[in-house]
Formats: sequence, C-alpha cells, structure tokens
Amino acid sequence: MTSNPFFERSTLPYKLPDFAVIDEEHYLPAFERGMAVQLVEVAAITRTGDAPTFGNTIEALERSGAVLTRVANVFFNRASSDSSKRIEEIEAEVSPLLAAHRDAVYLDPELFERVEALYAERDRLGLDPEEARLLEQYHLKFVRAGARLDAAQQARLRELNAELAAASTEFGQNNLAATNAATLVLDSAAELAGLGAAAVAAAAENARSLGHAGKWALSLQNVSNQPILAELADPSVRERVMSASLGRGLGDNGNNGVLAVRMAAIRAERAALLGYADHASYAVADQTAKTAPAVEEMLARLVPPAVANAEREAGDLAAAMRADAGEQAELRSWDWQFWSERVRAERFSVDAEALRPYLELERVLWDGVFFAAELAYGITVRERPDLRGYHPEVRVFEVFDADGTALGLFLGDFFKRPSKRGGAWMNELVSQSRLLGQLPVVVNNLNIGKPPEGEPALLTWDNVRTLFHEFGHALHGLFSDVRFPFFSGTEVPRDFVEFPSQVNEMWMSHPRVLVNYAKHVETGEPIPAELLERLAAAEQFGEGFRTVEYLAATLLDWAWHRLPEADASAGIDAETFEEQALRKAGLALSAIPPRYRTGYFAHIFAGGYGAGYYSYIWSEVLDADTVQWFEDGTASLREKGETFRRELLSRGGSVDPLTAFAAFRGRAPEIEPLLVRRGLTV
Repeated sequence: MTSNPFFERSTLPYKLPDFAVIDEEHYLPAFERGMAVQLVEVAAITRTGDAPTFGNTIEALERSGAVLTRVANVFFNRASSDSSKRIEEIEAEVSPLLAAHRDAVYLDPELFERVEALYAERDRLGLDPEEARLLEQYHLKFVRAGARLDAAQQARLRELNAELAAASTEFGQNNLAATNAATLVLDSAAELAGLGAAAVAAAAENARSLGHAGKWALSLQNVSNQPILAELADPSVRERVMSASLGRGLGDNGNNGVLAVRMAAIRAERAALLGYADHASYAVADQTAKTAPAVEEMLARLVPPAVANAEREAGDLAAAMRADAGEQAELRSWDWQFWSERVRAERFSVDAEALRPYLELERVLWDGVFFAAELAYGITVRERPDLRGYHPEVRVFEVFDADGTALGLFLGDFFKRPSKRGGAWMNELVSQSRLLGQLPVVVNNLNIGKPPEGEPALLTWDNVRTLFHEFGHALHGLFSDVRFPFFSGTEVPRDFVEFPSQVNEMWMSHPRVLVNYAKHVETGEPIPAELLERLAAAEQFGEGFRTVEYLAATLLDWAWHRLPEADASAGIDAETFEEQALRKAGLALSAIPPRYRTGYFAHIFAGGYGAGYYSYIWSEVLDADTVQWFEDGTASLREKGETFRRELLSRGGSVDPLTAFAAFRGRAPEIEPLLVRRGLTV
C-alpha cells in the first residue's frame, strides 16, 4: 500500500483524523508499521552509546510510537462505535500482536536497565515535578509489566498476555453479537402499552432498520435492568425483556461464561507470577486504593444499609402491586422498575414519561451540558459541520476557552446502532501534550434510541445523567494542560477516572442549568416549578435498588479476581460461581439482579476494569465531597470552577490524584457526603 493516512500526522484542524480517506484496509498495515517503527525507536534508545539521561531515554520513549498511537486511537474507537465483520477480523488479529508488542518494549532488558539507572539517581537529576513523576511512573510500569522476572517467567508472561488479549477481544465481540441477537421483536403495538408515542415510533423505526418492517423492536442496553422495563405495562413482555437481558453470553446464548472463567484463571496465574496473591491485589496496587483490604473495607460498610434500603423499597412496591393486582402478586425482577415508577409517580407526582417532552436532546446538549460548562469554566462551543466524523451520525464541535483561545475538538456520537457496543464512554483520538504540540480531540459515545427521521430525540432522566457524565470525561480531556502524553487528560488511576465525570452530573439538576434546558419540545414552555420541586424530592427514591445492583456487580467482579491461582485453575461453572459469589456477599436478591452478569460484564472482561468496577463508588466518595464543596461557601460558581479546573482537571496524571484533590478541597476526602446522598446513614 503506497499511501496510508496513519503514516503521517493529519493536516486537518487539531490533527483530527481524516475520516474521509480512512478505509478499513488502512488499519492493519498501519498497526504493522507502527509496531515496527516503535521497536526501531526503542532500539535507538538502547544502542545510543550515551549514558542514560531523562531526555535520551524517558522523553524519547514519550516521543516514540506516534504511528501506532494514531492508528490505535482511531481503530479501537471505531471497533466500539461502528464495528463490522472486517473490523472484528482485524481486532482479533491485532490484539495479541499488540500484547506481544507491549511485552517487547517493557520486557526489553537493556531499556529497563536505562530506566532503572535513572530511577536510582532520580533525586540527583534536577528534574521538575512532572519529569520526576514521569520517571517514577515509567519505572513502576516496567516493574509491573514483569521487567524483573527471569527469562522463563517472562516467556510465560508473554504467553498469558497474548492469550488474555485474544480472549478479551472475543468476549467483546461476542457481547455485541449477543446483545443484538437478544433484541425483542414484537408483532403488535398493543404489546408496547405504557410507552409514549415517541418511544413506540422509535421501536417501529428500529424494527424497520433491522429488516422487520411493520413490527416493533426493543434493542437492549448493556445492563441487566433495561430502562424500558419502567414503562412496559404488560408483565409478560417485561419478563421476556428481562429474560433476554439476563441470558446474554451464557449457556445457549454465547460462550462468554467459558471465556470469563479462562480469563480469571489467566489473570490469577499472571498475578502469582508477578508476586501478588491474586489479580485484585495486583490491580489495585497502583491505584489510589493501594490494597485489596482498603476496597473491601469500604464495600463492607456499604452493603448492609444498601440491602436494608432495598428491602424497604421492595415492601413499598409489593404493597402497590397487591393493591392493584391482588394479594397473590409477587414482586419479580422484571416488575421492580415498572412499579418503582408507579410508586414514584404517586408519592412524588413525577411521571417519567411526562418528563420526556422537557428533555429534548438538542436543548439538553446546548442549553444544559454546554451551558453548564460555560457557567463553571467559561468555555464556549461551536459546531463544525465542515469537519467529518467517523460515521455520518457523529457531530464535531470546536471548544474555546473563556478568552477565545482554542481548546480542542469534541465529537458527539449519541445514537445507538447495531454496530455500536452498549453503554456510554469517552475516547481520545488525539491527546493533549505540550511535548508533541497537540491539543485534544475527544469523543463521547452514548446509546440513545434514534427517533424517526424529522422527529426530536426525547430523553429519559437517566439519558440526561449519562450525557452530563460523559461530558465530564470530555472536559477532563479538553482541559488537560500537561507536557507529557503519559499524563494527558483521563490518564489517571482507574479508581480516580470516574471522579470528574461524576462531579459533572451535579449540573443536570442545578437550578440555573435545569431551568435553562428543561423546556417543552413543542411549546418552549419551561418545566413547571412544582414539577422541579417534586423531581428534587424524588431524587433519592430508589437509591436502595441502584446501590444494591451496583454493589452486586462490584462484588461479582471482585469475586472473580480475588481467586488465587490454584482456585482459578480449578473447573468452574460461571453461573454457579456467580450465584455463590452473590450469596456470600449478601446480595443474592432475586428481584435485583447485578447491574452486569458475567456473560455481558464487558467492563471487566472486555475493558480495563478487571477488579476495578469498585472504582465508580470509590470515585463517588470524592464526587459527593466535591459537590458539597461547590454548594458551600460564598465564592461564585465561576471561581469554584476555575479552582477545580486548575487544581484537578488540568493536571491529568501529572500529580498524585489524592494530592490534587486535597489541593482544592483543603483536606483528604470524607465518605459522609456519599452516605447521605445514597441514604446509607441508617
């Protein structure tokens, strides 16, 4: 291939990848060249003949791998957002190659010798704080990658890493296929009783796009408790939705249970090889939690009050069911969301369907998400229709600082489609770095149901929360102001990365923001003040359910990754293991399935959250404390936003995260605001 857009830097604004010329067949050659070129660059570092310095070793490493970084950023975003058969083939081929390439770099003895020599002399090198931290982090990365193992151990480690990469890719591809296969196609509109007209129309459009014209299709999200269960009036349809959701990837519905068992065994063996008791201990050692007991101590404090809250909620829902359907009614998992909405509507006069006309995507985006960022940080956003994304539905926005200087690009990919994996996430196509002269290009992916052509996209309250949450990740990338790409934006410990995004959720219900975007889609009338008051009163309703389903998934993840090598290598049945793990954790509540079951727990088996799903609630401790800080005191939102941005959002991983937190909060984080928020104080 004579021309490949990944071989050189893009000439588009902000080095935005030139999606107009990128073709599927460009990816594999770019990966191959990118890996080969980086190995040449590493060889140049080790064979220079000069004594190691920060510049000729650590900074040189930071400059290496440019081609590989460009293609990987684009390809893996594409694999998640708009996959295809060819993309899946390339992903399956390249994932073990990349694992082997990473090993080739981090297990290079000559390169590690240079890094270790610099590390030993680090206090005498005259490094500035960011340089010193970069040297320390590189040294830690080499050690955790196995650089101190002997040759035989390293050979086994390479085998494990390659097998794990292949299994993770297969799990993710299976998950997308199983989720698409689980789509519920209905023959009659009567089966959709309870859905509003817009949702019914969206289901019809979804069916048409999937080749079922004249029917209605309910596609699943990558969670157990499907949001649509709150609206479907027919319990038999709800049961079918829940059954389809819970069965994905297991038994006759896929091979992911077998893959999960194998991946847990690989991770346990690798952890033992590296000197750790289990994968969880290995995974948290370089996080802010530091130790497995620290995580377990926090989770143990949360489980009993969460279960007690959920049981009280179950009593309320069961009473409502009995009043409506008779004494024989029993609350099932597929009933919980439906009756929760009925009780919420009765108790607080908040009807989820009645909210939708006030939550139109464009208004929420411009007058909510972007408006809140302007209030807090002074930024402004302008759409760039002249710039092209990787899919026709992707929109490109240019982001400017308060003084008008350019910050970067934001790409929004909001609608679900069969080629996109479930959930919501943020990616970086270009990472900010003063060393490389780069401003950030970040992407938010959501899975909002696409309305029929010409119709507005009306959101649920959860959709709104997700939109604000993911833009919090985007701001973390856009505000990055670091020298080295190693530290850029969201390159922070996994149990800290959710913190800025969770803080950004506060703006969705902030009085100045909510009244600005919550306007009726047809009349433009603002949401009634009394509805806002009822919405605020209802915010904590259902926290028992939400906390239990989250903790169940967290402790399921933890159970898989606390297995020592001997136990992980024994014959395990995934479904039996899952049942036993939930029972041991005190979370085997049949009416509240874990947020993710093993068969579709992509966070931990196809993503970077193995033994790390705890990080959401670990980060929420910081989040709740920070929201309290925003609400207290006399400083303006703008002043507080600047402090938060300067001390935390702009720093990426260039400072210790808890040190950054203390710099703007004035103290270490406290858990009490989280306990109050989630109703866990009694």
